Amino acid sequence: MKPLGIEGAWVDTPTVFTDDRGRFHEWFKGGDFQDSVGQGLRLEQANCSRSARGTLRGIHCAAVPPGQAKYVTCVSGAVLDVVVDIRVGSPGFGTWEAVRLDDTTHRCVYLSEGLGHAFMALEDNSTVVYLCSQGYAPQREFGINPLDPALAIAWPDDLTPLLSEKDAAAPTLEQAEREGLLPSFEECTAYRGRLVSGA
Repeated sequence: MKPLGIEGAWVDTPTVFTDDRGRFHEWFKGGDFQDSVGQGLRLEQANCSRSARGTLRGIHCAAVPPGQAKYVTCVSGAVLDVVVDIRVGSPGFGTWEAVRLDDTTHRCVYLSEGLGHAFMALEDNSTVVYLCSQGYAPQREFGINPLDPALAIAWPDDLTPLLSEKDAAAPTLEQAEREGLLPSFEECTAYRGRLVSGA
């Protein structure tokens, strides 16, 4: 696993074994994950979504603590997966990083608690699966509009974004900060420190 430019996010490109029967790869290994991230991945929920080309899901976030860390991969098709630093006080606040996840490279992205997550399907029937450190809790969940012009995420020009009503109505990053929805970098760092130390 290699760290991304946003602190608290990593990308993993597994070795894919191919022969005349097909392909095989290990998309998650607890020991390797712990060696890279410094903690194990607590698993409380596993999600699977299938999306039509152009579907844009996110930016989704959860209040910290406990937040919701995610380990994400695309098992069919391709998506542009985006991690957004929404932690108030972070040196990277408002920055984002995109990674193409597809069924050829089988890359995975891990984002720790307090980071925002979104993806756009680049092909029809793109299927994304992700492991979550916490279960879905509506009272702790919030969103940020993925088309916020201030974030200026470089979604593909050749696709018309297809959003849910909820995601389309989500506040901008600035509005979410004003409304006190966003976690602070300090509390996210402290929470992660407790997870790493096992406290």
